[in-house]
Amino acid sequence: MTVLEYNHEIGLMTKSLKPFALKLTRDSEDANDLLQETLMKAYKNRDKFSEGTNLKAWLYTIMKNTFITNYQKMMRRGTFIDTTDNLHFINSSSTKIENSAYGDFTLNDINMSIDQLDDVYKTPFMMYFRGFKYQEIADREQIPIGTVKNRIHIARKLLKDKLSVYKTR
Repeated sequence: MTVLEYNHEIGLMTKSLKPFALKLTRDSEDANDLLQETLMKAYKNRDKFSEGTNLKAWLYTIMKNTFITNYQKMMRRGTFIDTTDNLHFINSSSTKIENSAYGDFTLNDINMSIDQLDDVYKTPFMMYFRGFKYQEIADREQIPIGTVKNRIHIARKLLKDKLSVYKTR
């Protein structure tokens, strides 16, 4: 079988492979991906096809094995497919190891920067951080509410400048 004949025969089989791919994946986009991957493998491995054997059965076998391989890879990653309308991949790993060193450094830097603020700015900022309303802070500190807002704003600005290393885009 020449390359041209081989390509023509595979092209004819494409229409019959699509329903099988849909049956395996249950999603039209995944079925198209599986079909494309199957055809790529068939073209790539043309030399492995024995002339005189059933081309259609060979393509079905490639598709089935490709689907199984992809499924096993997905299961090894610890993910599963959510079959709701949204179709999301969700990480289902029950164990998670976190390295909190970076978070600890960040928290230490934040606390150190807050401690370095003048008390004039630190007190209203920390009260606001703990949940006090502007008016409550103004009453407790016996300063106008505008001054409270200004001091909190200045404290945020100073902290933002000191912690600019952690700035993300």
